[in-house]
Amino acid sequence: MATLSNCFRTALATIEPSSVDKINAPLAHASVRATLTGAETLREWGLSPVLIGSYKRDVSIRRVKDVDVFCRMYSIGLDVAGDQVLDAFFTVLDSEYGRDQDGNRRVRRQARSLQVAFPEFDGLYVDAVPARPRPDGYWEIPKKDSDDWQPTNPEQLTQLKTDMNASTSEMYVPTVKLLRQARRTILDSRPGGLFVELALYEACANGLVEFEDQALAFVTGLEAIALYLQDKFSWGRELPDPTMPGHSASFRATDLQWQTARDRFAKAAEEARAAYAEDDPGLAALAYRNLLGDVDDGLTVFPMPAGYNEDGTKKASSTPIKAGERIVPAGDRRFG
Repeated sequence: MATLSNCFRTALATIEPSSVDKINAPLAHASVRATLTGAETLREWGLSPVLIGSYKRDVSIRRVKDVDVFCRMYSIGLDVAGDQVLDAFFTVLDSEYGRDQDGNRRVRRQARSLQVAFPEFDGLYVDAVPARPRPDGYWEIPKKDSDDWQPTNPEQLTQLKTDMNASTSEMYVPTVKLLRQARRTILDSRPGGLFVELALYEACANGLVEFEDQALAFVTGLEAIALYLQDKFSWGRELPDPTMPGHSASFRATDLQWQTARDRFAKAAEEARAAYAEDDPGLAALAYRNLLGDVDDGLTVFPMPAGYNEDGTKKASSTPIKAGERIVPAGDRRFG
């Protein structure tokens, strides 16, 4: 059995957002927040933006490409359509940010939000999501291709993350990050990282993930996600939204993308389980390396354990061995 604890610690350090992103992300968020709260046309809606998303929950991985700003509007009337709000936000943001040096608009209107590009921050962008309160205590955001609204409760996910992390001896967040990195490696399309996080949360809530060590948490997390995907594709199993009891989470993905995700997560889960059962640390590391891939600058995420070559073979000992020594390093040398 290969737990490779030191290797997993190094892997987690490798996928951690860079120091530059950790500086730029708050600056971009603060810039958009100040622009919106300073707009006279939005002030009457009781605007109070707050940071949400994977960066807020500390589950983002290298590199941070987007920051989500949840724009709570405490005083907006129920007669205001989602399209009207998006138009107003676009006008304010476009007036502030205009175009980049290539003449491209920095603000792009999306189905439910406004995306603001920060080319000076290495392509980072901010998604500003307008939201209004609901009578049931949740929030609602503009609905895609409609002037209507749809319920959401993203701030609660931050608290749920904190509670789950505490209940797993601080191993939940690292496992989310490793599984997000695995998704990037094995899946080049939707569903995205939030799906992985919510599927893992549901698996943890149902006791399907084992946190004896980081390797086992990673393996059983992959297996739980693969099991969910099999059920979803076989009989349409929905994934509960833990922030709104009674609601199901929804993700943008086609039937073909869900099928691809099912097949690739199933294969990844099998490979991870085999790696965990492997007695040879080099062979186990090769399997984990294949699952976790590289970060965007080409750096390999999972290192080889000490004493092993990059191809998984054990390094030859460079220490001279004398006949009769009580302790002999592992290797192929034999003494008669």
